Amino acid sequence: MSCQFVSALAPQLEAFVRHRRACDRWCHSYETQTRLFDLNCARVDPDAATLTQEMVDSWFRMRDTESPTSCYVRTAPARAFVEFARARGLTDAVPPTSRHAKGPAPVPHAFTDDELRRFFEACDTIAVSPKNVLGGRVRKITCPAFFRLLYSSGVRTTEARLLRREDVDLAHGVLDVRRSKGHDQHYVALHESMTSVLRDYDAAAERLQPGREWFFQSPRGGCYDRGWVVTNFNALWAQANGDATGVTAYMLRHNFATTNIMSWECDPYEANERLHYLSKSMGHRRVESTLYYFSIVPALADKMDALVNGSYEATVPEVWDD
Repeated sequence: MSCQFVSALAPQLEAFVRHRRACDRWCHSYETQTRLFDLNCARVDPDAATLTQEMVDSWFRMRDTESPTSCYVRTAPARAFVEFARARGLTDAVPPTSRHAKGPAPVPHAFTDDELRRFFEACDTIAVSPKNVLGGRVRKITCPAFFRLLYSSGVRTTEARLLRREDVDLAHGVLDVRRSKGHDQHYVALHESMTSVLRDYDAAAERLQPGREWFFQSPRGGCYDRGWVVTNFNALWAQANGDATGVTAYMLRHNFATTNIMSWECDPYEANERLHYLSKSMGHRRVESTLYYFSIVPALADKMDALVNGSYEATVPEVWDD
């Protein structure tokens, strides 16, 4: 076990880590924040073998430098530990009510063909720094494949990051997405051109990192974290198209959905069938979540109106992206 806990809660934290790993719900960000939570518990009361409310409150208190969302992300592993401990009668401490209130969903960026062309050209022409040859070579082959996968399949950035090698069927072009939003597992069929890109990437990555566990594996040996996606997308987008404000890698998923829907013919029966296929491929729990894309793009609203013979308002409710 890579985590080394220092507080008197170490046995409970180690059991928590084993439980999460057994459920395949453990990642690098959880490990980092759980260790920091452990250090905080040791600071508050180094001898307490039971989680106290003071430990919980001190960790969950929002910092001056945090937004509600960043505080939620930082404390999510500790919240999971508190729930784990409470379920086993190990503590009476209660985590505070989450401040992660869901506000209005951001309107996705409307990618143009030229923007995407320049972005992928930037991905394909990454230079390797002589100061970090392995890291540079891994980044050079990873970014073109990783971001093309987001663009061509609509998978979430987290789903792509957490793919293991056995999750990617390169013979048939199918992803087994086991680490999805919530606990939902689903399969994604890839276009043959994307499968070819992943085959080339896999062969190149195997030469650089033989026997790797993760499909997209960092030079350090683990899967990439969210920061890697943000940093690389922003840098490549800025290089290709200037300011990256308001544009995120996750929006390639939105682009996948809207591009697919706009390509459908105005046949309500065929559109309904395709909508269900798209919903399953994108890992939505409800088809209503896929209908979200009709509500944010005017051109899609017009298409939906045509598909359902003028009853768009009755068909598309106010929904969130799932």
